[in-house]
Formats: sequence, C-alpha cells, structure tokens
Amino acid sequence: MNLREAIVLAGGLGTRLRSAVPDLPKCMAPVNGKPFIACVIDYFRAQGIEKFILSLGYRHELIEQYIHTQFTYPRHEPATAFSFSVEQQPLGTGGGIRLACEKATEENVLVLNGDTLFKVYVQELANFHASHRAACTLSLKPMQNFDRYGVVSLREDASVLDFKEKRFYKEGLINGGVYVLNAASLLAKGLPEVFSFEKDYLEQYLSPKAGGHEIYGIVQNEYFIDIGIPADYERAQQELLPV
Repeated sequence: MNLREAIVLAGGLGTRLRSAVPDLPKCMAPVNGKPFIACVIDYFRAQGIEKFILSLGYRHELIEQYIHTQFTYPRHEPATAFSFSVEQQPLGTGGGIRLACEKATEENVLVLNGDTLFKVYVQELANFHASHRAACTLSLKPMQNFDRYGVVSLREDASVLDFKEKRFYKEGLINGGVYVLNAASLLAKGLPEVFSFEKDYLEQYLSPKAGGHEIYGIVQNEYFIDIGIPADYERAQQELLPV
C-alpha cells in the first residue's frame, strides 16, 4: 500500500505561544525564516505525499495565502496538490478530521499535526497499517522522563490496549500525532459534528470487534518536536536549520 494523501490539522490558536508568536496560527510560527508548517510539508512531500488537505480554522486565510504563494505550480514541479477544509466553528480534533475526510480521494490517508514534526517512515507505516487491516494506526514515539504527554500501551499483536493520562513517566510510548486512517471507516461511525479524535474515537474503539481490533500502534523512534510550548519552539530554532 502506498500513502499519497495527507490531512494536516492546522487550525490551532497557539495560545501557549502567544508570548513568542502573537496573532498567528500556531503552525505559522516562524522557524529560521519560514513557517513551521513548511517544515512539515517539506518532510512529508519527500516521503511521497502528493496531496495535502489542510484542516483550518483560526486565521485560515493566512495559511491559504502562504500555501498558494509557496507551494503551488509553477514554483513546485511536479505540482503538489493542496485543498482546504475550513471549520466555520471549532469542531474539535475529531470534527476537523472528519470534515477533511469528506475531501479525501484515497481510501487511507495520513493524518498529521501542523505544529508537530515526527519524522516517521511513511512506507513502513503504510505497510504496517495494511498488513494489520487497521482502521487507524498510530505512530508511537518512545520517550523518557516526561510529564507533558500521556502514554499508549500495546497488546502483543500491536493493537492499542489503552491510553494513560498525562503525568510524570520515567519512560513510555507517546502518541506522536501521526496516524494512518481509513477515511470511510471514520465517516461511517456516525460520530457527532463536534468531537475529540482522541477521546471519542480512539479511546472508544479499542475493544475487539467481530472482525478483530481496529486501532493499532507502530513504534518509530525518530526525530520528534512539538512546538506547542515556548521552550520547544525555541528548540526548533536550533534544530530545524535551513537546508
């Protein structure tokens, strides 16, 4: 299976970054002269993604203008396809993903966060998703001595057993915010217009169904940065150098 299409969640306000980046969507925070979302798009284009659906909300026009200026033909050839899914009101992470899924043209899509760069190997992720016949596959990052994230536990067959709440952990696997999602499967769930992808979808579909498990996790111990707090935003400036 090849993954060619990605949904990028880029509607966040960036409240915790207000002191460093006032009045910009979080994914547009500049890192060494270009918006952080450009780092995300560049990496996943190099991994074979050809079509991006940007799920937008707060100040969406800034992101649309940037994409049209920097990433569309003839600046990039062959052209990468971009489309936009704009929330007229906050829909939660799940509502935003579901709305964007309605624009998807592929059976399975990659789902990314526009304020996080997790350098997963997309083909490895796609092969795992297909071989496990998963409805959703999570990319998991091993971490040590952290309290900013909850942890994910797996069964022996790599299906997700449970999600544990945020607290201090000496070590554990975190949800890296990169998923492979069967779009039709999500749309068929009959979930409400506004919902949390994590609480109302992932956590609610962990139990085995007649056809087996739906939610799986694959560990990829690759570079990970989430610019949601000022300290990590500053770290991005040191680590994501211009190429």
